[in-house]
Amino acid sequence: MRFLRASLALILVGSVAACHHATINTDLQPGSTTIDQQWASSWIYGLVPPKTVETAATCTNGVARVETVRSFVNGLVGILTLGIYTPMTIKVTCAAGGSASLENEGAVEVEVEADASAEEIGEAFNEAALLSKEKGAPAYVVLK
Repeated sequence: MRFLRASLALILVGSVAACHHATINTDLQPGSTTIDQQWASSWIYGLVPPKTVETAATCTNGVARVETVRSFVNGLVGILTLGIYTPMTIKVTCAAGGSASLENEGAVEVEVEADASAEEIGEAFNEAALLSKEKGAPAYVVLK
């Protein structure tokens, strides 16, 4: 009986302290800039997530990859706090420089007046999308 209790306790501790690793990849090429947020605070077994990682200022070309990791030590802290505080590590990899350029050969420009109505601007974007698909090249909406 004692062995059974000890085994169940070990299984419970092992499953609660288990490591966790999730990765989200976008189609963007990864760059060399990363944002690491060690010990991001989540609460109540992760039901209350950590604060959002602000990337706009650092990742000007967008985000290529987001990784969340709950290590053994993070899980151990979660056990010691009875699941109230469950930290994790968040790593964001910024995207490399963009490739869109007005100097692309075959690029199409669609002009619209700067004081145009929302409907006219929407039509310009629709026209640009259709031209881009038709020609297989970038299309730009330029406010004049």
